Amino acid sequence: MQKEQALKENHISSWMMFMLAAACGLIVANLYYAQTLVGPISVSTGLSSTAAGLIVTLTQIGYVVGLLFIVPLSDIVENRRLTVITLMVAVGALLVAAFAANAPLFLTASLFIGTGSVVAQILVPYATYLASEEQRGRVVGNVMSGLLLGIMFARPVASFITSIWGWQAVFIFSAVVITLLAILLSRFLPERKPAPSVSYGKLIVSLGTLLKQTPILRRRALYQACLFGAFSLFWTVVPLRLADDFGMSQQGIAWFALVGVGGAVAAPIAGRLADKGWSKWLTGLAMIIATLSFLLIHLFHSHSTFALILLFISAITLDMAVSGNLVLGQRVIYSLGSEARGRLNGIFMAIFFVGGAVGSSLGGWAYAYGGWTFASLIGVILPLLALVYFFTEKRSTKAVE
Repeated sequence: MQKEQALKENHISSWMMFMLAAACGLIVANLYYAQTLVGPISVSTGLSSTAAGLIVTLTQIGYVVGLLFIVPLSDIVENRRLTVITLMVAVGALLVAAFAANAPLFLTASLFIGTGSVVAQILVPYATYLASEEQRGRVVGNVMSGLLLGIMFARPVASFITSIWGWQAVFIFSAVVITLLAILLSRFLPERKPAPSVSYGKLIVSLGTLLKQTPILRRRALYQACLFGAFSLFWTVVPLRLADDFGMSQQGIAWFALVGVGGAVAAPIAGRLADKGWSKWLTGLAMIIATLSFLLIHLFHSHSTFALILLFISAITLDMAVSGNLVLGQRVIYSLGSEARGRLNGIFMAIFFVGGAVGSSLGGWAYAYGGWTFASLIGVILPLLALVYFFTEKRSTKAVE
């Protein structure tokens, strides 16, 4: 208990903040490597084109399972040990995926890659324990910038490595990196041993209670679920539009994916402004920006250069809206109390990640049946729903934020 109190009194160092941000980015990238590699992986493992989507879906399912059943352990288990053990699960799964000779083995590995990658969501709330109250928003923003950069760089990096050494090299490379990261964290991460007040069974049962009794958690999770749904829909469908309507190659699409990296700058900015009490105003702004980002590319859906430029702009502004709102939501949730911070974060991430999976599925379905026009219309509706719900928020929640 004294160690945890000491952590709270200290200011997090720039080095520790950088290490945690880099760790989150490298870990969460494992969820996205396969998205641009579905084709070559399917050919190598004998997976049919109909079932190829399972590669991404099972990784997402594994992540949600980890969010609900592993992340809550950070409230009762020493965080450094939990982090290293879970990373070793990810390393094992990455190596199995790299050398998988058949589809069932690769899909099973994908499930465990997702589960092991939840370490990123143990480290983000952990960073807030190292930070003082006045720097919490800035810390969350900076660490989340690393995580978001990992998401955005994962796709083009995977495509680049595959073009040189094959898709297996992506998973081998990541396994080596995560192993080195686990060693680094085990040596330099300060110990944080929470005082367990409940058993693991009661801890899991308490997830439902926390969700029921914390309206701001439900609200913030639904906000982000709608925005992340639009984000996932965009990055699921836009490669198809670029290939079909603009004749882009896989390399061209990989370069386009780098455009979204610019949106990550919104995370630290949102964190700093949230520390000044601007959370509610910025939340509404994020939803408006996300809605307009999709509305423009929905209205101007020709094959012209202007339409292509709008796609580039929307990629940046949509990513800014989603990353900024994510930091705002997490800052609010981390202020609800330290004893249940791991569980609160797990619930929050699980709900909005489900929103992302729904958005991705809707995007693929809509593009197949109605093309870009139908898919982009759904992209407009998702953040618009969040905005309508935002207008029902009571003034009393401002005090929480």
